[in-house]
Amino acid sequence: MSGGFVIEPLAAHDRDAFSSGSPALDSYFRERVGQDAKRLMASCFVAVEKRTGRVAGYYTLSAYGVPADELPNDIIRKLPRYPAVPAALIGRLAVDAAYQRRGVAGAMITDAAVRVIRGDLKAFAILVDAKDEVAAEFYQRRGFLRLARRPLTLFIPVASFKGYV
Repeated sequence: MSGGFVIEPLAAHDRDAFSSGSPALDSYFRERVGQDAKRLMASCFVAVEKRTGRVAGYYTLSAYGVPADELPNDIIRKLPRYPAVPAALIGRLAVDAAYQRRGVAGAMITDAAVRVIRGDLKAFAILVDAKDEVAAEFYQRRGFLRLARRPLTLFIPVASFKGYV
């Protein structure tokens, strides 16, 4: 990630000062993300400002399966006839208020896709559950498409990111 940031797995990073403006996302990051990682429920990655070492943002990534019949027909036709399609879920994504509107969120989405492409566990798509319509529109501007029956759940094929690897 350019701009003086690096994205790395969560370790002994200082989480106390993180404040995205969303109490639920901030509380999760400060108090519960470590437990989810220990229980193998999700991996957490942090965008860290190189100069200060401060956490600028975080996202969680976990395995997921999306029912194939929830994907658009033009995509389903190109896939094997499985009842569910493997996906990676960005369960939570937040950027500290001091770093918002600087491209950190977009860089973390790309980082997640690159991790899936390079990893041993493959997935067809990346899914997100947007917390509200504003968040859904944020993801749509980045190429995500809505699932027909769950309009706040959006996906993007991982192949869209192949040029980043």
